[in-house]
Amino acid sequence: MVQSRLLDIAISEFGSKGLEGASTRAIAAAAGTAMSSITYHYGGKDGLYLAAADRIAERMSAMMTEPFDVPAGIVEDAAAARTRILRIFARLADKMASDENADWTLFILREQMKPGAAFERIYGGVMGQMIETLADLVATATGCTSARVARITTITLMGQVLALRSSRATFLKLLGRDALGADDIHDIKARIDANIDAILDSMRAEEQGQA
Repeated sequence: MVQSRLLDIAISEFGSKGLEGASTRAIAAAAGTAMSSITYHYGGKDGLYLAAADRIAERMSAMMTEPFDVPAGIVEDAAAARTRILRIFARLADKMASDENADWTLFILREQMKPGAAFERIYGGVMGQMIETLADLVATATGCTSARVARITTITLMGQVLALRSSRATFLKLLGRDALGADDIHDIKARIDANIDAILDSMRAEEQGQA
């Protein structure tokens, strides 16, 4: 129980201050344990950071199993693939809009800007599976024969959802809100769905020579 609390506090500290700015002494004190516990279990600050990354991967796996449970490379018809894409992004948007996951999303955003061993551990879990699955689904939904194009499209589609966390301050300023309400999230998700449909329709038309 103490180790679980220690890792959750470490995720919060590393997410808000980064590896260099976070204090293992402060983390240990907040968790109600001794500094020697960090040294014993993790070998020090770097080891604790990697353990925090593993903890994030575990939490993502627990919370995002379904609808991310389709192995990469599975063949579906175009309509089914599109439905699954929309479901995945709707689920991801809910996670990005929730303050419950703020600590570990900040941790991941820091790793996106300066990736290291921690990012590899996170990507090696459900995160990588989700992105690979989405790329395959985009190809199926649009008839796209280029894996590179499908992957680039997947990245751009993800950007609008990740902005719910990475550009939260801008969202609130533009909407004149102190926090995103249920109506705001509903309308944002509806716009994301419409954007996804428009992009997939455009790609499908290109593949069919109709653009």
